[in-house]
Amino acid sequence: MEKVISAADANRKFSQLLREVRDGQSYVVTSHGRAVARITPAKQEATMVASARSSLLNRLRSERVIKIGRWKRDELYE
Repeated sequence: MEKVISAADANRKFSQLLREVRDGQSYVVTSHGRAVARITPAKQEATMVASARSSLLNRLRSERVIKIGRWKRDELYE
């Protein structure tokens, strides 16, 4: 679960914030009430990227192949 923290608080408590992120906590950093950044553990980010890549590849593999024949570069932009 992500905690919300203001940019000012994140700046003041940066060392503590990093310790908590290392332990698995995620944060959404806000500025003037709007989300501007997300701080997540590096391992978690790598896991999300791998999961997204796997999901995309599975979807692409399930799509039907369409034979459109030969085409010219100019036709691509039309």
